[in-house]
Amino acid sequence: MSTAQSTKNCITLRGSAQIIVEYLKYGINSILFQRGIYPPETFENTQQYGITILMSKDKKIEEFLANVLQQTEEWLAKNMIEKISMVITNAHTKEVLECWDFKMQAELGDGETTDSTKLTSSKELKRIQSEIRDVMRQISATVSYLPLLDCICTFDVMLYTLQNCEIPEKWDETGAVFIQNAQAVQLRSFSTGLHKVDTVVNYKMAS
Repeated sequence: MSTAQSTKNCITLRGSAQIIVEYLKYGINSILFQRGIYPPETFENTQQYGITILMSKDKKIEEFLANVLQQTEEWLAKNMIEKISMVITNAHTKEVLECWDFKMQAELGDGETTDSTKLTSSKELKRIQSEIRDVMRQISATVSYLPLLDCICTFDVMLYTLQNCEIPEKWDETGAVFIQNAQAVQLRSFSTGLHKVDTVVNYKMAS
């Protein structure tokens, strides 16, 4: 006699952090391509979330992001991150032209425990990825209204923590980012059930 078994979908804090870090990897690469920070020939197509995303083939960028995102995952799994900012600056003048904020907000998941380290979410991965796909499409669409970056630009990634953390070697503490004559556009949010992520692009209005 066969018995049917049902397994409950279960996302832990670590699993939630991994989902968000994956989004950040694809999101940041997409921004680098869409905003023309590096030549288009240095990117290659990949399929993720049911859409085509352009990913950098530059080893230095891959290593830089892997390093930053590994630390992001560690701190996010402990609910220690408030937001992550991708900052685009004029390479010559160092003026900040654009800042992409990925704001993190802790959620209670299924709320079946009072121990915050053991919270879980039963939200379906398909649904989460569908929400992320909507945000990725919006990132691609921003090129239609964001000002043209007509200078050589560089980018950096900043992590804002909710409490004092031990800073990894070769990392620096930093202050807030200021954009002159700034305009902000809020994109869609997505949620894993344990973290809500808001994506906001702040940019310098063309004078």
